Amino acid sequence: MRRSLVTLIALVLTLGLGILSAHGADKIRVVTTIPDLKSLAEAVGGNLVDVDSLTRGNQNFHDAEVRPSMMLKLRRADILIENGAGLDVWVDVAILGANNPNVGRGAPGRIDVSREVPLLEVPTVRVDRSMGDVHPGGNPHFSLDPGLAPTITQAILEGLARFAPDQRSAFERNRREFLSRLDGEMARWMKALEPVKGAKVVVYHPTFIYFLTRFGLVQAGMIEDRPGIPPSPQHLVRLIREMKDQKIKAVLVEPWNDVKLATRVAEEAGARALVVASAVGGVKGADNYFAAIDFNVKTLAEALR
Repeated sequence: MRRSLVTLIALVLTLGLGILSAHGADKIRVVTTIPDLKSLAEAVGGNLVDVDSLTRGNQNFHDAEVRPSMMLKLRRADILIENGAGLDVWVDVAILGANNPNVGRGAPGRIDVSREVPLLEVPTVRVDRSMGDVHPGGNPHFSLDPGLAPTITQAILEGLARFAPDQRSAFERNRREFLSRLDGEMARWMKALEPVKGAKVVVYHPTFIYFLTRFGLVQAGMIEDRPGIPPSPQHLVRLIREMKDQKIKAVLVEPWNDVKLATRVAEEAGARALVVASAVGGVKGADNYFAAIDFNVKTLAEALR
C-alpha cells in the first residue's frame, strides 16, 4: 500500500513537472498570410516562435479560398502577420470565423508589414473593375525585393516585441544575424545580374516589378491583357511582335499561371518561358527566403546572358 502511494505521488510530480516544463517551453504562435512572411518571421523569431502560413508558395494569393483550417490556425494565433496593400484581404473573413480578438483589425497582435514600404505602381487615376486586378494603394508584391527585407523584418520585430517585450533583445539579435547574411547575399546577387542590367523581360502577371527594379531589369510587357484578365488574341499578337522587335529573351511565369500559354508566346517570339518563384515554396528548392531569391537570380542571369 505504501509503495503504491509513493508510486502515485511520484507519478503526479512527474506529470506536474512535465506540464510546467511544457508551459515554460511554449512558443509564440505566429500565423502569416503568405509563406515569404513565414520565412522572415522565423528568421526574426528564431526558436521563440512557431510560425505557420495560411497559403502555399505555388498558389495565387489574391484568390486564396478561406477554409476551416485557416480559421483553426488563426483561432490559436498570438500574432498575425499580413502582407497588406490589398494582397490578402480575404484574411478578415477567416478571422471572423476564428473568433480571435488578438488578431482582429487594430489589435496589437496584428502586424501589417506594408505600412512602411514605399509601394510601386500606385495608380494616378481612380481604380475601377474595368482595370482588372489593380490595387488602389500600389503593387503588393514587395516581398520579392530583398532590398525591402530590412523594412519588413523591422515591422515583424516590433510586433513580436509588443507581445514579448522581455525577448526584444533576442529578436534584435536574430534580425542582425539575418541582415548580415542578407548583405552578403545581396552583393552576390547584384554581381550575378550586373552583366544583364537594363535587359527587358515580359511577365505573365505584374508580380515581379519590385524584384526587377531592385536588380536594374525592365518589365517591357505582360501576357495578361490587364492584371488578372486573360489575354485576347489581338493582345498576344501585339505582344509577340513587340518582343521580337525588342529582342526580349524571357517571360517570367508563376507556378499558378497558364504555363502552356506562356511557353507558346515565348517560343513564337524567340524567347524562353521561365517558371520562377513568386514566393517561398513556389518552385522546388525555394524553401526559404534566401533560396527563393537565389533561384530567381540564377534563373534570370542564365537566361538573359
